[in-house]
Amino acid sequence: MNNSEQTDPLIRHLYKVVKLCVKALAILMVFVIIMGVVDVGWTLYQRLISPPFLILSISDMLATFGAFMAVLIAIEILINITIYLRDDAIHVKIVLATALMAIARKVIILDLDKVGPQYIYAIAATTLALSVGYWLIHKLPRESHLD
Repeated sequence: MNNSEQTDPLIRHLYKVVKLCVKALAILMVFVIIMGVVDVGWTLYQRLISPPFLILSISDMLATFGAFMAVLIAIEILINITIYLRDDAIHVKIVLATALMAIARKVIILDLDKVGPQYIYAIAATTLALSVGYWLIHKLPRESHLD
């Protein structure tokens, strides 16, 4: 906040409301993470008890990997939220890392028989753009960006 925003009571009040909303999002994200872990456990249990008993097929493993990645993405989002609360800033490097994880999840669970070439090209372009962006942010001097 700049000096005029610090002296304006309305702006100060609005920032407090936003902080409360972000804290509420953090609490909700923890709930989502817990439910995601429960879902991963339940999915794995269901797949292991169905015939053939205690054996996972490739599609079972891919579904389980997708569920694991979804929980990891939720954890990354929680980290983004907590860093925002701590620093009052959005860290581009962490956001890009989260986006890379999300696109990696999409690639892992991708069923090539059900998508067209345009979809694959779009995922490839997104992956390349996020990777280049992350690499550039990582290579910038420390003082020129938020880590």
